Amino acid sequence: MRRTALSRATALPLIFGVVALLPLAVAAQPGDGVRDTAFLLQLTVAMYAGTRLCAMVLSWRRRLVQGTFWLFCYLAMGIAPLAQSVLGRDPTPVIGPRSDTVLATALVLLGMVAFDIGVLLSRHRPALRRRVREPARVHRTRLYVLVAVAYAGSGLLIVRLGGLGLFFTSREEISDGLDIASGAPLDEVTGEVGNAMMRGFGTVPALLALLFLTRWLVTSRQARRSPSVVLPWAGLVIINCVVNNPVSNPRYWFLTVLFALLFTMFPRSPVMYRSSLALGVVIALLLFPFADRFRYADDGHRLVDASSALEPLVIKDYDQIGMFANTLTYADDGAGHSYGRQLSGSVLFFVPRAIWPEKPLDSGVRVGEWMGMTNTNLSSPLWAELWLDFGPLGMAGGFLGLGYFAARVDRRYVRLTVDDPAPGNVLAVVVPVIAGYSFILLRGPLLQATGRIAIAALCVALITTFRESPSHQLR
Repeated sequence: MRRTALSRATALPLIFGVVALLPLAVAAQPGDGVRDTAFLLQLTVAMYAGTRLCAMVLSWRRRLVQGTFWLFCYLAMGIAPLAQSVLGRDPTPVIGPRSDTVLATALVLLGMVAFDIGVLLSRHRPALRRRVREPARVHRTRLYVLVAVAYAGSGLLIVRLGGLGLFFTSREEISDGLDIASGAPLDEVTGEVGNAMMRGFGTVPALLALLFLTRWLVTSRQARRSPSVVLPWAGLVIINCVVNNPVSNPRYWFLTVLFALLFTMFPRSPVMYRSSLALGVVIALLLFPFADRFRYADDGHRLVDASSALEPLVIKDYDQIGMFANTLTYADDGAGHSYGRQLSGSVLFFVPRAIWPEKPLDSGVRVGEWMGMTNTNLSSPLWAELWLDFGPLGMAGGFLGLGYFAARVDRRYVRLTVDDPAPGNVLAVVVPVIAGYSFILLRGPLLQATGRIAIAALCVALITTFRESPSHQLR
């Protein structure tokens, strides 16, 4: 047995607690919910995801993307919806018949199985001849350009919002400040896109610059002795504490920041990898519900009702199963499938509606308006996005491809961090960011997530080079 594998004394309690004890303890709680087919399927989803999460933790290999996928499935698609089923309460109204919830839960399980099949298929990929090309490296001069862009973008965001104080109030006041800074929006959708881009340029470059400098410091003794590296890094730590703090940012974005930092600071530590997954469970179950107070201004925040142990899990952040069921009802009501049109709107998010008047709405907004919701800032999990576009076969195929991609990326990441510990290894930072951001991609909607992806891609393209010139290398 490899030294990095957990001992049996540690592994058995972990498996028992995650796979059986927690799901069954939730299922045994008193509540007004009906123990029907949907309940049994939800219990199955929680146990299946728990089994796969334990496999990620117990593996001697660090599977970052797969690990975060199963962490999300266990919490957001498993334990939280199970608690809602027990209590008979939904964070977002489910307007369709109970059969749609049954179908949604079964399709979630199907997507998870398809993901596993994709992982298995990646293991039997024929070996290809190694391509003779230089690996992606960080260009030293361009990295300092990114640092300058990060300082400028975050500084502009702080100035536009009127100073530092607003970043430590609430997400509601941040949103109001963005509306004022961007001017009166012509419509809700246009305003949301503009605000997302403004916030994206104020937060994403700062995070990526911090991660690349952190990688440089972790892997290079010479960098740790250089003021030209340490001082910009220290400044970025302060900036990120302002613009990427958990008070004024969505909780899933804070998880992205946290996971990316941990995986970048400890790239070769199986202990930190396992601890990060365990920390994710603790944060999501214990801290997420109580952090909901930061969503609203002081005079309007909602307190978590402690009348039931499961009450903290009946919050809007965990409405994925309900929104998937609503998406099924919406499609059956006559909307049908868009066959890629919704996805095209996410990919081409930057195209103005003045040029493309028929540009698709955000999937969560689209279903929310059909439901008659006042607040249409609703989730649209990847299962719902794929179903809305491509139907059941397309959804299964999408998760099969996602599993294949996740396994290939994870294997490449392990090879890079073990065989290529160079400070300028681009993928050693990009993969932790992908793993962290997968929480947002899986929760959806995709249209809201693509803005930060595009900004991150621009930042990575700016600093990446495939020519190892000694004068441009990080040392």
